[in-house]
Amino acid sequence: MNKFPPITSLDPCNNRSHKTVAADLDGTLLTTRSSFPYFFLLALEAGSLFRAVLLLLVAPLILFTYILVSESAAIQILIFVTLAGLKVRDVELAASAVLPRFYAKHIRKDSWELFKECKGKRVVVTANPNVVVSEFIREYLGAECVGTDLEIKNGRFTGRVKGGVLVGSKKKEAVEKAFGEKMPDLGLGDRETDHDFMALCKEAYMVPANKMAASVPQDQLDSCVIFHDGRLVRLPNPGNALVTLLWLPFGFILALFRVFFNLMIPVRFVQFTYRMTGISLSIRGNPPPPPSQGSKGSLLVCNHRTALDPILVSIALGRNVYCVTYSVSRLSTAISPIPAVPLTRDRATDAARISAILDKGHDVVICPEGTTCREPFLLRFSSLFAELSDRIIPVAINVQQGTFFASTVRGWKFLDPYFFYMNPRPGYEVTFLEALREEDTCGKGGKSAIEVANHVQRVIADALGFECTTLTRKDKYMKLGRNDGKVENTGSLKKVE
Repeated sequence: MNKFPPITSLDPCNNRSHKTVAADLDGTLLTTRSSFPYFFLLALEAGSLFRAVLLLLVAPLILFTYILVSESAAIQILIFVTLAGLKVRDVELAASAVLPRFYAKHIRKDSWELFKECKGKRVVVTANPNVVVSEFIREYLGAECVGTDLEIKNGRFTGRVKGGVLVGSKKKEAVEKAFGEKMPDLGLGDRETDHDFMALCKEAYMVPANKMAASVPQDQLDSCVIFHDGRLVRLPNPGNALVTLLWLPFGFILALFRVFFNLMIPVRFVQFTYRMTGISLSIRGNPPPPPSQGSKGSLLVCNHRTALDPILVSIALGRNVYCVTYSVSRLSTAISPIPAVPLTRDRATDAARISAILDKGHDVVICPEGTTCREPFLLRFSSLFAELSDRIIPVAINVQQGTFFASTVRGWKFLDPYFFYMNPRPGYEVTFLEALREEDTCGKGGKSAIEVANHVQRVIADALGFECTTLTRKDKYMKLGRNDGKVENTGSLKKVE
């Protein structure tokens, strides 16, 4: 029998704005009670596929240890299998780039609203390692993190815990240390091993297990997840993890077939063969006709979801167009069904390259965000395209990826297209919007390039129901990879016929 009342017995009229609070994470602030999915993500993204498979095989042992021995022993096994031998930097990057999206989607509404209501000191005390959860807790929950410390040797985790796993009396000691002489006003937990620290609080409540508990909309957290990395779309609980791993070899074979079969098909027929191979392609709006003889080409300006965007625009048009690329692998460029011209990030050089293609009467697909964004946001549009032509056609793109993400910052970029085609039922939506009016362009309309770029960004965002931002490629790479996203580009402009 619980020694603390359930959270549902709280008086909603009480003013807690001045109160301090200590809360558990898994099962309390999160709707998910198990840490396994998040450790699986770390094993896969900071470690390897082999380590992820090993962790899944060990999962039954971890469960039996949790039930028959202790929570602490089970967590120590989980930590050792996941992190032993991994570089600290790799784990830190994976934890900050991959996990926040999944944590943010599973913040429990009732406990979060109570936790957020307390405006005094807020502490999340958890058995999870600090390296795994601390950044998410600070940035998205606006709280201090008190978690399990891990042993490090020569820049790598040994897999051993330093000072014990924070459960039971260890959690109590951690709360006493975090709050000093003045103990928290409110304590929240969800299991018996939380009772020790909850007993220190002036009032404490249990958060009952509820698989159907409502989650918090992400815009109600202290920060919004715009950038994230990692290949998996769904939270890999043991069932999802097993299905995903079993699908991998079949998915890879399917991806190879989809890629190379459709490469042999004339572009005007590919939208039909896509349907035959299980790929959904939705084409909306009025695709523009090809340039007339002797006239310049048009700029097809689209938002950027995956590296396949220009190819899908070409397929939707039923004809070849040029595209400009940056930091795309040579393999991807070599097997691209449309001509790809590399950019250098030197404004004058890139302008000359794009203008040369347009002057030859070829349409060009350009993604002025400069990098992909997975969430319903548009990054700032570079204004270069607006200076090159008044023939601008906005194209709104969205994508459906049910199992794997087809973009990465930290992974192997040359596999991006294959991960898209590895999804059982991948889909693309390509919407051709009205060409810009003359009065909205730089040449005949007298607008500045920045004004035109911002206008096109808003037009595409409105069509998709996305939100415009001023974030850039550099912001994304600093967030996910701790670098500015610049790469050496040695590609040269091929002759345009």
